[in-house]
Amino acid sequence: MHEITEQTEVVDGEPIFWRVAPWEGTPTLYLHGVPTGSFDWIPFLERTGGIAPDLPGFARSTKRGTREFTIDGQAEFIEWFLEERRLDEVNLVVHDWGAVGLAWAQRHPERVRRLVIIDAVPFLPGYRWHRTARIWRTPGLGELSMGLTFKWTFRLISRESNVTPGPLPEELLDQTMDGFDLGTQRAILQLYRSSPPARLAQAGSDLGRLDCPALVVWGDQDPYIPPSFADAYAQALGGPAEVVHLEDAGHWPWLDRPDLVETVAGFLAGERAAAGR
Repeated sequence: MHEITEQTEVVDGEPIFWRVAPWEGTPTLYLHGVPTGSFDWIPFLERTGGIAPDLPGFARSTKRGTREFTIDGQAEFIEWFLEERRLDEVNLVVHDWGAVGLAWAQRHPERVRRLVIIDAVPFLPGYRWHRTARIWRTPGLGELSMGLTFKWTFRLISRESNVTPGPLPEELLDQTMDGFDLGTQRAILQLYRSSPPARLAQAGSDLGRLDCPALVVWGDQDPYIPPSFADAYAQALGGPAEVVHLEDAGHWPWLDRPDLVETVAGFLAGERAAAGR
């Protein structure tokens, strides 16, 4: 098991937080989604090593209102973050809105050795936002929804997120709500409102440039993103892509299927993924 340490760097008065664990060979960059943070990746970091930042607007990183909390803005942050860490090549693992890493990767395909996509926002044609996202994208209604999000409402909403009975784990709920302040709420609203379906499709227009080995994993009971997008991602990528459908998992599939951590670790080490059903 790799020991995880926490790092914070203050740049122009803005904190950037990340978790890091020792690795061998190519480091793995883990990118979280909405509304969580790098804590999503703790079991993966313990197993594989690597580095997982809190993206700007989330958890313990900067939430300055003058930042651009958009696909392009987050991709520029990833570029800066990797340059500052002097990481020329990475394995890339993305979940949900961690898909912003794909925007960076399409600009630098030569810097990605292996790619893992887990229930990621589709940078593909044909996706329509889910019910909660449509609320967030609506001016006024989105702000009202954010103002009414407390731990008990998040616990209630999260009951649909995964297959395991009950809401998301209490620790994950606590970690998420600890960072769910006005800054994160503003970042979420900007990210969703700047990303209509046409923008999502445009953001993935160069996925074919990514010709590294890829693994696409989907919890088939994800209530937010249909599992058909797993296969669509695999078809859009330019290199060999394995697809693993987990019929008994939801949006955070490793919570329903802890063995997914080992599957991802094996793939990053160069192994083929086991049939995931």
